[in-house]
Amino acid sequence: MGYPDGPDAESPIAEDVEPDPASVARAIVLRQLTSSAKSRLQLARKLAERNIPEDVAEAVLDRFQEVRLIDDADFADMWVRSRSQSRKLAKGALRRELSDKGIDADTAAAALEQLSDADEEASARLLVERKLRPGTDLSDRGERDKITRRLASMLARKGYQPSQAFRVVGEVLDARAASQDGNQPDL
Repeated sequence: MGYPDGPDAESPIAEDVEPDPASVARAIVLRQLTSSAKSRLQLARKLAERNIPEDVAEAVLDRFQEVRLIDDADFADMWVRSRSQSRKLAKGALRRELSDKGIDADTAAAALEQLSDADEEASARLLVERKLRPGTDLSDRGERDKITRRLASMLARKGYQPSQAFRVVGEVLDARAASQDGNQPDL
């Protein structure tokens, strides 16, 4: 049976009900966490963008943290693993990214411990080898200097220290030049 004259004026359908800010905040946080893990600061910023009162946002975030749906240490560990593997970022760049996401220095340092210096070195070497074009003439000193600067700059953008970047680039270029010399036919 329908409404002969439409819904009556006292029906909840007709009321302009202001949604409960805590319910809205919970829905926002759940939606954000469904797409990907987030730090507490990222979620707090999202709630602030949506004009959730600060006290309500803090209470909701505290509850999510209490039930371990928000855990900055777990987030930092996952972030370091993911970004170091997919983007080959060095510890310096990862530390900056974690800081931007509101992860404190101690938590970031603990997460970065999972990366060894050898892992970082191997990632840098792999990046250089991948970017170095096959058949590049490394016998021309000017060309080699240009390639060295380009590759070291690429590593620096990924957070590698300049001394490490230039050393790794030099080693990879030396190995490539040696292999090119060994592949040339005798005349």
